[in-house]
Amino acid sequence: MANHPYRKFSASHREAPPQTAALVGNIPAKERVEVSLYLKPRKSLPARFKAKGDARKDLLAQRKLQYADDIKLVRAFAKEHGLRVTAVEPARRRIQLGGTAAQMQTAFGCELARYRENDKTFRARSGALSLPSKLVRVVESVLGLDTRPAAKPRSIVHPNAAAAAAHLPNAVAALYRFPTTVNGSGECIALIELGGGYTASDTKAAFKAMGLTSPKVTAVSVDGGKNKPKPDDGANGEVALDIQVSGGAAPRAAIAVYFAPNTDAGFVDAITQAAHDAKHKPSVISISWGSAESDWTQQAIDSMNSAMQDAASIGVSVFVASGDSLATDGVSDGKAHVDFPASSPWAIGCGGTNINVSGSSITNESVWNDGSSGGGGGISDQFAVPSFQKNAPLPKSVNDGKVRRGVPDVAGDAAPATGYRIVYNGATQVVGGTSAVAPLWAGLTALINQQAMQPIGFFLPKLYANPSWLREITQGSNKPSGSSIGYSAGPGWNACTGLGVPNGQALFAGLGGATTSKRASGRRKKRR
Repeated sequence: MANHPYRKFSASHREAPPQTAALVGNIPAKERVEVSLYLKPRKSLPARFKAKGDARKDLLAQRKLQYADDIKLVRAFAKEHGLRVTAVEPARRRIQLGGTAAQMQTAFGCELARYRENDKTFRARSGALSLPSKLVRVVESVLGLDTRPAAKPRSIVHPNAAAAAAHLPNAVAALYRFPTTVNGSGECIALIELGGGYTASDTKAAFKAMGLTSPKVTAVSVDGGKNKPKPDDGANGEVALDIQVSGGAAPRAAIAVYFAPNTDAGFVDAITQAAHDAKHKPSVISISWGSAESDWTQQAIDSMNSAMQDAASIGVSVFVASGDSLATDGVSDGKAHVDFPASSPWAIGCGGTNINVSGSSITNESVWNDGSSGGGGGISDQFAVPSFQKNAPLPKSVNDGKVRRGVPDVAGDAAPATGYRIVYNGATQVVGGTSAVAPLWAGLTALINQQAMQPIGFFLPKLYANPSWLREITQGSNKPSGSSIGYSAGPGWNACTGLGVPNGQALFAGLGGATTSKRASGRRKKRR
């Protein structure tokens, strides 16, 4: 490969660090750097992988053969540049390479420098990487050279917990009529976290308040990420919210928390590790982190989208918060933006509402919009209309008048004023945000999976064909105060709350009766 011509890998193009970041200096030549190189999907997977037995094992066996030649090319490239191959994972299409900064810069034709923004120090680059032509044809992404923060948690702490009309997580599940004949036993919910941590004492106190036994919670390290509740980096509330909401909805489900660095490599690696985890075998993934589509490189979008398609193909449902900054998604360029990865056509995007409650019933529900914060949603600038949305009343984008993927798909209580009473850092707090909606739906799905003959996986085609399984939200908009940028709610699907909020009993009846082979059925019963 030494004499093979190099060319620009355009999907890797990266903008320069923001002007608010200060240049610290060049990266020391001997600094150790690790990258995750993802191979392009060889062919499109069906919506559900046709496995003869265990879907994860069968997919691994298939891909060992499918990617053998591509892996040889990468190994040869690594050897030529003195890089170490530290992991080869065909099922994930991932090869991890390690080396010095000097070796990486030569191998990928880039310049790395160190920057500081606020209290974060990170490596960064700009422009596109270069690869041998043979590799450009097979490589989907090279992630990890640039370590600037990739995403933010989609949760908001209410400033005055005593004044909030807040609810315990299991009470919110009851308001949405989640089934009570199942408890999630035998299922595992995966939570993706890019910071923060949890303590057993917080979890115990929170579940005691709900009148429940604490679930089994396991921390899983991804790329060196750890459960670090102290000192709080601002994400402890997110981690606590995800554990307590998903566990409050499905109290006997196991919870695996995948801690990864807040980088594009860490984010993608966490999703692929969770999806292909043969030890914990999660059937549901909840993601409460994201950023506007415009913040991502094309290669990161491609690999994260492929990761969620892989999850769908082996029967894993992926729920993603749609953002907490209304239709602009916090971008101040005068345009509407949707959050990624919620906008992926393989994600189930989760929007937010505000609820009014009397007794044990919701008396009124509208779009969550506090003026400057509220549920994200709109029309993607990245993805075309997926097949399951072909018959949905998608509006034209307020940016360019075109119709593409609509976000979100579903919704739930997210307003901090009517949010979730949880425990973290030893204190009771009230937290809202679309971060709560993803684990709420994940918990519901774990309940359905316990009943179903096989995990329901990527169920959006069924959901869009049966919108009566949800309750539509017709009041409100996601336009910031004083702005015309955004969308309004209305009958049917809308760009604020999607198809609506869950009717747990209807979803349980509609999705929980999926059938499969007797062999698979036996395995599911044994797990319970």
